Amino acid sequence: MKYNDREVPEVVIKRLSRYYRYLGEYLNEGVERISSGKLSERMKVTASQIRQDFNYFGGFGQQGYGYNVEYVYNEIANILGLKDGYRAVIIGAGHLGLALANHESFKKRGFDIMALFDNDKDKIGNVVNSKPILDVADIENFIKKNDISIAIMTLPKVRVNDIASKLVDWGIKGIWNFTSAEIVTEKPVAVENVHMSDSLMTLSCKIKQGD
Repeated sequence: MKYNDREVPEVVIKRLSRYYRYLGEYLNEGVERISSGKLSERMKVTASQIRQDFNYFGGFGQQGYGYNVEYVYNEIANILGLKDGYRAVIIGAGHLGLALANHESFKKRGFDIMALFDNDKDKIGNVVNSKPILDVADIENFIKKNDISIAIMTLPKVRVNDIASKLVDWGIKGIWNFTSAEIVTEKPVAVENVHMSDSLMTLSCKIKQGD
């Protein structure tokens, strides 16, 4: 990612979401100003690392004065695109798709899940958390009509790349991929892979090393 023509490492982008979450907690606690040292205690990264990360985006504060929590919180929201708001659909109404549809925090972050799609006739027509489950055959029209930006993929691996390229053609700008498939499309699209089994194996490694 580039910010003001400066290349920002992906690891820094990933930490931005954590900064946003923890700064939100400080706001809820009524904290108005915070030092990098204090923020580091909650973030579990060094104060120096926090300052380096923030310097990619102009610094956000004055040396010796700390950071205005609300200001930095809002600036990070802008950088992450949360102020724009996004409409999303879930493709695959299995257990995971249904769990994501019932997750209440997405809308608070600016992500509005509009519908789920599936090819199971027993599921089509049902409603989950006020979101309809629609026939996957109708997805193109729905995406175009409702200005959908994000597709959340929770369908079987073998079907992912059959639909991914079509989604991009229909206007999808980002894919949140919960399958183990590596998404390949002719046109560029932002992809965030969530490999839960990889995460579980990482946890296993940490337990092993701790032992």
